[in-house]
Amino acid sequence: MTADRLVGLPPVIARDTRLVVLGSFPGVASLAARQYYAHPRNQFWPLLSALWSVDLSALPYARRLAVLRTRGLGLWDVYASCRREGSLDSAIADAQPNDLASLRRRAPRLRAVAHNGGESARFMRATAALGVPVVRLPSTSPANASWSFERKLAAWRAAFDAYGV
Repeated sequence: MTADRLVGLPPVIARDTRLVVLGSFPGVASLAARQYYAHPRNQFWPLLSALWSVDLSALPYARRLAVLRTRGLGLWDVYASCRREGSLDSAIADAQPNDLASLRRRAPRLRAVAHNGGESARFMRATAALGVPVVRLPSTSPANASWSFERKLAAWRAAFDAYGV
């Protein structure tokens, strides 16, 4: 593979984070914007908006992150860096994982970890070693067209309700 090494985004985790959502690795739009879930068709921000009755998509990115922190939600990815052409998880190569073991130190009040999609869920064994419940959520990616928004919302709502986020 000839692609340059890509470096992911820093974690959005506070000491009082209760639930961390782990994606796989930022897509092209997210890397360009230096923002989690920046692709306009990704359903992450619309899902959270529906869950919390706050139009997060209308807020500046820094304000969105402030709302997440206030609600006890953290964001990160399982991969720190990789080589990849495009945005598909299936194109990820030569990936270096993030230090997921550090989550307990970064978020001492951590109650659970949620994996956003299948590629992230490959790390469920590593996150289960943290001693908190681990759930796999349906991917918010536009590539996950087999799940309707309503079905995704129900799955995400169950996880968020279970961990008080």
